[in-house]
Amino acid sequence: MVKLRIAMFDSKPYDKEFFDRINADPKYSYEIHYIPGHFNKDTVSLARGFDAVCVFVNDAVDEELIKELREYGIRLIALRSAGYNNVDLKSSYGKIHVVRVPAYSPYAVAEHAVALMLSLNRKTHKAYFRTRDSNFTINNLIGFDMHGKTAGVIGTGKIGKIVCEILKGFGMQVLVHDLYPDHKFAEQTGAKYVDLDTIYKTSDIITLHCPLTPENVHMINIDTISRMKNGVMIINTGRGKLINTRDLIEGLKSRKIGSAGLDVYEEEGDYFFEDFSAEAISDDVLARLLTFPNVLITAHQAFFTREALASIAETTLENVRLFFEEDKLPNEICYRCSEGKCVKQEKGKCF
Repeated sequence: MVKLRIAMFDSKPYDKEFFDRINADPKYSYEIHYIPGHFNKDTVSLARGFDAVCVFVNDAVDEELIKELREYGIRLIALRSAGYNNVDLKSSYGKIHVVRVPAYSPYAVAEHAVALMLSLNRKTHKAYFRTRDSNFTINNLIGFDMHGKTAGVIGTGKIGKIVCEILKGFGMQVLVHDLYPDHKFAEQTGAKYVDLDTIYKTSDIITLHCPLTPENVHMINIDTISRMKNGVMIINTGRGKLINTRDLIEGLKSRKIGSAGLDVYEEEGDYFFEDFSAEAISDDVLARLLTFPNVLITAHQAFFTREALASIAETTLENVRLFFEEDKLPNEICYRCSEGKCVKQEKGKCF
């Protein structure tokens, strides 16, 4: 029996560890080739001879690459992520099916978002380096009680809801916004749905947990920042382009923004998940961000827990199995689905 072959791009040692573990299950046992490089015009030819390709968040799958994949006979693009803004879904429609991992561990991302809040507030990351240098002063490490403060949570999907529950545990007032509000959840947790302007004007901490859509690109910008409370903390573990980074920098310089915790960045594809410690960063915007003492950047690691990696590997391989062995695609995405225009309501193949 010929084994199904998967080309996994932008793979790291931890991908191999968890995918190999799940792939050991006899119901999979696929031939997985781990390719360290990003999926792009220079590497797409490596997909020749495979049945499916597996890509990550910073692999841009555009119209030309989709055309080449189809010429190679690729039938499935498997995203090992929940987000899919890196794929040209309109170009893939009718040519190659695209699947994703809609959920893995929402606790991983939610807990990381709160960790950024706590670190920025109490400056534990700075205290760590001080004490390592035998400096035990606490000057300039002052924070604030989160109890009694107001948090604005934008996006109440699985991750946003967990963030709400954690922050309510701190005794915070939690304001939420979502295009599809869950009023039962709000009633159970004590969160309150409000409009975005109310969140901007009244929140001490604003945290982003919404998907990136054409409508909310740069939703945090010079205008919305001007409406925020002085000294507001902004947290983003969603997608980099939710924030206009240049406007964020201006807000930091003027001290309108008191601090920012970012696990994502607009142009992260050139840097995140790679080691540039021996090189100068040529991205002037990212370099400027790194100079602020009140900015904490992590390199898209919010998802990075053992539980999440195991779930990603299992769901990805199950997506592959269901398509090739049972002709099913419960986690398919297409441009009609993403725009709410899908004519097929039941789960399955969109074309």
